[in-house]
Amino acid sequence: MVLKKKKEIQVDAFILDHQQLEKLQRFSKAEEQNLASLLLHCAQLSNGIQQIQCIKQIMPLVKKMDQNSACDPMVKACLDILGETYFALGVKNPLKKVLASSLNGLPEQFMTLAVQSFVCCLREELKTTDIYLYRKVLDNLASCMEDFSLGRASIKNLFEEVLQFLQKSLVDIQEENRQNHGNHIVQTQLMHDLLIAIKVSMMLVQKLQENTQGSLWKHHESFVWQSMCSLLKSSANFLMDATLLQTVQTTSGLAVILFTKAMYEPVEELPSLVSDLLLGSMKHAGVPAWFVSNCGTLCTEELPDSVLLFLCHGALAMLEWKNGSMGENGEKLLLDIVSVLLSLSSELKESSTATSLSRILAIWTSSALAALVSGSPNLKIKLNGNSDIIGKLLEYIYTHWEHPLDAVRHQTKLIFKNLLQIHRTTITGSNEKSDPFFARLTKRLLSLEWHVKGKYASLGCLVECVGTENILQLDRTIPGQILDVMNDQSLAPYASDLLETMFTNHKAHFTSSFQESTWIDQWHDIWVSPLLVILCEGNPDQATYIIDYYLPKLLRYSPDSLSYMIRILQASADANLGSCRTRGALGALMACLRTARAHGHLELSNIMSNGLVSTAYIKQGLVHQHNQVCIDALGLLCETHRSTEIVSMEEMELIQFFIMYNLNSQSPSVRQQICSLLRKLFCRIQESSQVLYKLEQNKTKQELLGNSSKRHPLGILQQYKDFMSSVCDRLFEALFPGSSHPTRFSALSILGSIAEIFSVPKGEAQVFQLDQEIDSTRVRTLIQCFASTFEEVKVLAFELLMKLHDVAFNLQDSENLDLLFQAAMDLSTSTKPYDCVTASYLLNFLVHHKGLEHICLGKYVEHKPWMDENTSVSTVEKNTLAVIKLLLVNVEEEIFHAKKSLLQAAASFPIYGRVHCITGALQQLPFNNLTLVAEWKEMVARLILMSYKLSAVVSPVVQSSSPEGLIPMDSDSESAGRLQMILHEIQPQDTNDYFLQAKILKEHCKAESEKLADHRPVENICTEMRGKERQTCDVTAQMVLVCCWRSMKEVSLLLGTLCKLLPSQAASEPSDGLITVEQVKNIGDYFKHHLLQSRHRGAFELAYAGFVQLTEMLSRCNSESLRKMPEQWLSCVLEEIKSCDPSSTLCATRRSAGIPFYIQALLASEPKKGKTDLLKMTMKELISLAAPLNESSSVIPQVHALNILRALFRDTRLGENIMPYVADGIQAAILGFMSPVWAVRNSSTLLFSALITRIFGVKRGKDENSKKNRMTGREFFSRFPSLYPFLLKQLEVVTSTLNSEAEELKIHPSLFLLLLILGRLYPSPMDGTYSALSMAPFVPFIIRCGHSPVYRSREMSGRALVPFVMVNEVPHTVLSLLEGLPDSTSPCIRQNNIHGTLLQVFHLLQSYLESKQLVSSDFQQGLGDIVTCIGTKLWLAKRPNPCLVTRAAYLDVLVMLSTHLGKFQKQGMQFFGFWEEMNGVISDSELVSGIPYSSAIPGLIQYLQSITKLAISVLSVTAGPDIQSSSSPVAKKIAKPSLSIAHLLHCEFHEVRLLALEAILLWLKQINSKQIAEGGGSVLCLLIDLEGTFLTMALKEKNLQCFCKVLEILCNMDLRNVLPKTECSIKMNPNELLTWSLNIVDISNSTEIQSIALKFASKLVIHLLQNHQQISEVVLKKWVQLIVYFCGDEQQTEMLLAAAEVLKSVTTFLLINEKLILGLSDTLAVWKCVVLLLQNEDLVVRDAATEVIQVAQSEKKISKGTEFALRIVNAPMALDLAFGILCELLQRWGEIRAGVPILLEWLLGDSDLKRDSETSAPEEDDYLFDKGEVNFWGEKLTHVRQLSKHLLQLISMTHLTLPDHGELNRLSRIALDQAQLVGHLLRALRPTPEFSKTAEFTRLAIQNERISVCLKILNLLKSDDTCKNENLEK
Repeated sequence: MVLKKKKEIQVDAFILDHQQLEKLQRFSKAEEQNLASLLLHCAQLSNGIQQIQCIKQIMPLVKKMDQNSACDPMVKACLDILGETYFALGVKNPLKKVLASSLNGLPEQFMTLAVQSFVCCLREELKTTDIYLYRKVLDNLASCMEDFSLGRASIKNLFEEVLQFLQKSLVDIQEENRQNHGNHIVQTQLMHDLLIAIKVSMMLVQKLQENTQGSLWKHHESFVWQSMCSLLKSSANFLMDATLLQTVQTTSGLAVILFTKAMYEPVEELPSLVSDLLLGSMKHAGVPAWFVSNCGTLCTEELPDSVLLFLCHGALAMLEWKNGSMGENGEKLLLDIVSVLLSLSSELKESSTATSLSRILAIWTSSALAALVSGSPNLKIKLNGNSDIIGKLLEYIYTHWEHPLDAVRHQTKLIFKNLLQIHRTTITGSNEKSDPFFARLTKRLLSLEWHVKGKYASLGCLVECVGTENILQLDRTIPGQILDVMNDQSLAPYASDLLETMFTNHKAHFTSSFQESTWIDQWHDIWVSPLLVILCEGNPDQATYIIDYYLPKLLRYSPDSLSYMIRILQASADANLGSCRTRGALGALMACLRTARAHGHLELSNIMSNGLVSTAYIKQGLVHQHNQVCIDALGLLCETHRSTEIVSMEEMELIQFFIMYNLNSQSPSVRQQICSLLRKLFCRIQESSQVLYKLEQNKTKQELLGNSSKRHPLGILQQYKDFMSSVCDRLFEALFPGSSHPTRFSALSILGSIAEIFSVPKGEAQVFQLDQEIDSTRVRTLIQCFASTFEEVKVLAFELLMKLHDVAFNLQDSENLDLLFQAAMDLSTSTKPYDCVTASYLLNFLVHHKGLEHICLGKYVEHKPWMDENTSVSTVEKNTLAVIKLLLVNVEEEIFHAKKSLLQAAASFPIYGRVHCITGALQQLPFNNLTLVAEWKEMVARLILMSYKLSAVVSPVVQSSSPEGLIPMDSDSESAGRLQMILHEIQPQDTNDYFLQAKILKEHCKAESEKLADHRPVENICTEMRGKERQTCDVTAQMVLVCCWRSMKEVSLLLGTLCKLLPSQAASEPSDGLITVEQVKNIGDYFKHHLLQSRHRGAFELAYAGFVQLTEMLSRCNSESLRKMPEQWLSCVLEEIKSCDPSSTLCATRRSAGIPFYIQALLASEPKKGKTDLLKMTMKELISLAAPLNESSSVIPQVHALNILRALFRDTRLGENIMPYVADGIQAAILGFMSPVWAVRNSSTLLFSALITRIFGVKRGKDENSKKNRMTGREFFSRFPSLYPFLLKQLEVVTSTLNSEAEELKIHPSLFLLLLILGRLYPSPMDGTYSALSMAPFVPFIIRCGHSPVYRSREMSGRALVPFVMVNEVPHTVLSLLEGLPDSTSPCIRQNNIHGTLLQVFHLLQSYLESKQLVSSDFQQGLGDIVTCIGTKLWLAKRPNPCLVTRAAYLDVLVMLSTHLGKFQKQGMQFFGFWEEMNGVISDSELVSGIPYSSAIPGLIQYLQSITKLAISVLSVTAGPDIQSSSSPVAKKIAKPSLSIAHLLHCEFHEVRLLALEAILLWLKQINSKQIAEGGGSVLCLLIDLEGTFLTMALKEKNLQCFCKVLEILCNMDLRNVLPKTECSIKMNPNELLTWSLNIVDISNSTEIQSIALKFASKLVIHLLQNHQQISEVVLKKWVQLIVYFCGDEQQTEMLLAAAEVLKSVTTFLLINEKLILGLSDTLAVWKCVVLLLQNEDLVVRDAATEVIQVAQSEKKISKGTEFALRIVNAPMALDLAFGILCELLQRWGEIRAGVPILLEWLLGDSDLKRDSETSAPEEDDYLFDKGEVNFWGEKLTHVRQLSKHLLQLISMTHLTLPDHGELNRLSRIALDQAQLVGHLLRALRPTPEFSKTAEFTRLAIQNERISVCLKILNLLKSDDTCKNENLEK
């Protein structure tokens, strides 16, 4: 891409004072340039960049001076001034650096003078006493020491003074910080100053070592020594001061070690001193007294953890670890540091310290690597991979590699990488590849599951050590496994990085091992081929992530692989176009080409010209049914490596083709991608056009270009202009009436980016300007978009109008503006909540118009002449003030009326709309530069007052105990009674009789309701309508409530906005702010009152939104009293909660209503980077309340605490800061769950659920037991160590009650929660020997939980046990569980225990059989043992076991074994004995001998289902070829089944029949899809001769599910086998069977049965017609009618899909056949069904319907020959193709004359406008929130336009005329009548109907276009002159 324009660098110029200038003028000479005149010139420049140039000239000038000029006073004066300037410049000003580097080149003879000047200036600097100016001095000292010889020399001369200053500054700043406690802003600034001071002190000691070397200064009286002691003391104090910022403490840790190192003698002893400090074993005897007196605090036994951490960091960073300079002591210190760090890792849980710890551990590994190089053999042994230390570090890595903090994960990877290097260093010389440590590590890592993110980075590091080839030798399938992981976006980046590491390493290995290039194919097979398979056939998400993450890496590393990929994909592209679910080879090809072009590996022109891909292929890609293929094809056209590449004509044509069919995409992400790709294309057009303009200007270069480009620049620019213009035409066309939301969204987004990209900068030629494409119709279209029901469309239209507002207003006449303004004012008081949003956008648009006041506002507001005089006031400000004034006047009047009658307000002028518009207007004001400050101040005060008044009127409703009141839509007059009760309870401020009688308000004629002032007292009337002219309007409780809570919401947002928009003034000087501190405090109290009192969720949630804006402002505010407010509010509310005062008004129900929101807002506004003291204080209080120690305390505080904790744990803004409290939260929830009080249990459950999400992450999938939201036990317990003993203890308590011999029922409530948590943990193969937190102690308890009397708990214990048992331990555990089961002779058999144990066995076996390690011999051995052991307890599955539930549980285990053993049978494992036993169990069961029970017996159905599953499983296995063809006698015995499928089908229990039918259906589908290989007719033999049975069942089956399955089976069977059996089994002939199935469709109530019966009937119809059997006319008609009925508008998706499937099956034979088999009208009726389905709102239905077109197009391709036809297309394209195919068919059938009128009727539509307009009126007020017809997809005009296009083509091609066709005359009459009616109805609407009656206006506009198109075609057909005109045109 081209380089972007560089940002302008801002340089502040320096200015000299009067004296300095005089001095320079004295010395400067006019005639020649000397140093003074140069400086003078420099000082007079106002531009910093020019000054830099000037300063660079100083040195050359000085170097020209002679030797003697050093004595020249001019030089001295200049150097003085340069010194003063240097120290005056800010540290970030580039001038300072330039000056320093210039002065570094000062000739020798001037050095002394310069140093004198600088010393003098520095001395002045050091005299600074103002603490807030210390920072400047410190910055200057730092600058002097950084590569500036003069500066360094000056500091050397003033060394003692500098030391003294630093010493003083550290003490002073610390003292000042203490005095400003609580003022966060000042404290933060002071801490940063302190940080700099410590850093400068360290620099001084490091950079000026010669001053601190030698031992002269080390006698204790010397000044330097005492200063150093003082610095050391201060650093030690800072290190221990926990109130300072962590960075200050860290740096102090570095300083302590550095200063000690400088002062300590002998140096060899230093490491052992540091060791003693860290280990707390300091003996005062051997330590120098100065150290004890200055660092006494550090010599104590117990140092805080954080201090230890910072000291370790200091030692690692400040001591010399290379080349063994510290000897043995150093090595001991190195090992001590790591042991201290590792012990800290279990203590430090706070996110900031955890991050520091991981970083310091990484530094330790680097230091250890450095030390090893020259270390002793002993160190090498201590740091070998098998040593204790490395083992513990690996533990740390495994625990933290999935840490939620990014930084920790990153450091963990570094530590692992360095550990491998450390081990390599210790084994130098031996073979790394075969090293046992590496081998063990590799094996362990590979055995981990792939969802562990840490696995990827670690394997990547290992690959670099042992090589990819070695890893592939362990398992060849690894590349495939990693690619499989990539369907999860969270893992895809990790997986692609690992793949990149592996293939890079592998290629390097091949290149070094083999000379020839034969290896490349092998490399492609491993790394590229699996990728292509997934791209063609894989899951869509997986393919997308592979393209995004893996493909670019592969192509970047191996560009040659591209040709290999293209070659393979091209070969199959035509045959494999993909579908709506897969990309196919075509999609894969598009993706590869797109990536290659975007990364610069290919040019599009090469792709086209080399015939790599034809345009037809790209076209097919652009309208592909699979969204992602479309996007890739579009990406191929839009994304290039160079942003100035010229766009070719082909590309432009293809883009236009794309825009035709893809704007209406329902997927938001696809729309987003389309917009961003087209944006790239427009940028390319814009940037390449600039290049072309330059070429055109520089004609000289024209010849050079002549060779490279055949196109002329001006020609290309013209093409660009035409292309952009046609794109805009298409986009504006897409905003037609009734266009869907996606279409509008896409069109407006693209137009917005065009307006932005082609905006005209001054003086640049621009290839295209959107302004020139705009006319008044288009402006009106954009304004009409405000009426859309989707806010995002309003936003886009508004932004676009703002970009074009000059043009937009010029094209609007004043009358139109007046109407718009009137419409906005009307909408702002509409009873429909979404209307006020439209009003707000309209007003925000209109305030930008200069003439708004004169045109619109004049009627409402008296004009103020001074407004005109003040020209500096911006239009927007003036207009906004006027509009807000007008709205405010209205609101105040409406509040006055609402006080009298809230009901009338709710029904006729809800106030919230006006307030919404005020807030909207305020939000677009530029508040930092207002001119009319006084007016705004007054306005703000009025607004605040109005808010309080309004709130007082409506708050009684939202604060009542039951604000929801009545059933939402109660429009009967009884509601009035109920309403009255509620209003009686809340007693609003009502004065008249509205609350004494039933309420039915009537709306007077429009004239009366126009003006509020005219409202006469409305007499009460009864329910019936009074004549046509008056409407009654029932006020429902819902209306009142909506009016009230929305008013509260708008007031909150308004007050929040007022706070948010005005902080800068409030912060600086209260007097000139628009809002005073007092007002802010009152607003705060208002919010507090409402958040703590409101009961209605809508009200308090939105009060919260406003309150957050306020609290965020308070934390940034300068005023002390405001800043302290959150803290005071917080402690007040916590006190109130604790006190549980009976008079308290806090709401204890409704999840504590607004209280959690209130506390959340206060805590979230606290600065994240600070110490979060409020959060700590609050959490401590809440946790003590949530888990009270004594039972007696009140329940209410506990409930509040639990509810608030839940809200805080769910709040993402508190982030990692809340993690330290998770363990306490879990404990509170589990203990609360055992409370006897329901409220506490309820709140505990909610808290528990929030915590589970907080710990394990948000659940993305439906699978309850997925591996994703889980973590290893080690990670869980190391992050929450206190939970280990707690959970163990709880489990112990729970299980102790379960095993008591007494049979009484003890149910322990917390068991459920415990099992829920434990079920989310799993063991990791990485669990080593070091972990104190082993998972083993939990196992016996969980096993015991299986004995619970509660069924669900037993089930959960079965699940929870699985994660705790390692895969290789499973057989052993299962055997011990099975052995624990009783024998049939045991005296005491407890069925609950048996059931629990069996469930545990079931889940363990399931995980074992599904695990990846299935091949090993241990596995076969283990499986054999289990099968043997299962056989010993078989009595549990047979009759001796009286309990049917446990019998079923045992059978479930057998079913699972049977299914899996069936699979292993193929691998040659023989289990004949097992099958024999299974046959025994089946033949012994009640299924064979008959069932003696009734279905009421517990567990009977469960048992029957299990035994049936076993029978089916055994049947399918024993029918297999292995057993059938085996010669062993056992096998022969097994091969004869003990019961047949037919037996199951005749069972009296429908559950059994259903299972049998489902199995049969599955087998049939497998046979039909050829899944069962040749010779595997195994299942076929089970289905022989069952057709008759199915037919009989179909007639007799009473159970709906079974009946449905029977029909589905008949659908899937071959009719040639079924129909011959109809006569003998059900006495029907095929025609009767057809009639029967059509009747089923008619009479059934179940959509599922209707759908399958229709499919069966259709299959019969086609079969009979193809075999030339007669079907009566009536039956065929009925069949067609049923299809039409199925495609009706309101049908369920299932029926629509069935219809689509039927249509697809009949396409070839009936729809596109050369002969009209059904007759014209029926065939066209069926085609109309296709058209309807293609316009369905549901994507699945449209996708199914496009398959009809796919079949038709494929047939066409076969019949027409080789040309490429669009086949797999999206619905809009399919619709276009459908009309094309239809017109073609009419020609082929020779039915044009009869067909065209029918198609014209389709065009006209069948809507009865009169009826429509009458029905729509009264309904409008019924539903408060009903937004009318919301359009997500279907667009009537799209299909009208497509159909008319094809009809016009057909007419012009065939020169068709039908002058006196009766049908046409009828159509003409209808069309003309409708045209008249539509015109009348449109005129009858009010002005601006698009806003007042949007739905009706849209409907009429659509009909209008349909009529005009129809009339146009009719006139063409009628005129005899058509042909003549044609010839003339030609």
